[in-house]
Amino acid sequence: MFVLCLPYFFQNLRFDFVTNLNIDHITSINSKNLHINLFACQDVKVTNVNISAPADSPNTDGIHIGSSSNVQILDSVIATGDDCISFSAGSSKINVNGVHCGPGHGMSIGSLGRGNNNNVSFVDIRNCSFVGTDNGVRIKTWAPSKQGTVSHVYVENIRMDRVKNPIVIDQNYCPARRCSPTESSQIQIVDVKMINIWGTSSTPNVVTLKCSETKPCQKIQLRDINLSYKGPDGPAVSACSKVDVITDGKQNPPACTKPVIQVPHNFDVQNE
Repeated sequence: MFVLCLPYFFQNLRFDFVTNLNIDHITSINSKNLHINLFACQDVKVTNVNISAPADSPNTDGIHIGSSSNVQILDSVIATGDDCISFSAGSSKINVNGVHCGPGHGMSIGSLGRGNNNNVSFVDIRNCSFVGTDNGVRIKTWAPSKQGTVSHVYVENIRMDRVKNPIVIDQNYCPARRCSPTESSQIQIVDVKMINIWGTSSTPNVVTLKCSETKPCQKIQLRDINLSYKGPDGPAVSACSKVDVITDGKQNPPACTKPVIQVPHNFDVQNE
């Protein structure tokens, strides 16, 4: 087992093709790019890390995971100018528990659809908090895209505090505005559960589920959602397009009351 457990400050830790990795009690401040990058790793445990970068610093993802499996991220604080945690192609069996996120872009699966392996599966996010982030939990795929699947995503016990877009599925992700308006994402999103998510949004866009025209989202469950917005732009809304939604328990706002027109995008481009 490779163990990194040092009381020092680090910038830009990258691990490629590492098995049995334990990262514990480290601090990373103001990295010029990704703070912790895991590629093709297996059996990784990240605990009690503190990651910090200014809210306006581009491409400073806290933890970026690609082509890796059996990864645990536990009891950590991540504040960046990009995704707190990003799950890119080939990620599987990822467990996130007890992570505080903010500022930043939230936790993102994707973006997917531009490479050859566009599959992400068995992502479990529980007991986390998001404060002042641009997004909460987000799945994003390009349109057009190559084929792939996002499946078995479980999100439970999440507190949102002044988050701009708490729950987002965006299958027309195109921050550079170079995508085709007539072609659809070929990523199939199936079996996603959002359970017991509460708190406040800083915009009315509380739940946005914009799925593919040709590969509609299947088995998307919303259970006990209680997200409020108090501001000049009207009541909180839940907007949906091309999605099979299963609802249970409290739904504030009511699920899928409006069609999706546009999903707000973040414009960092290096690690989309």
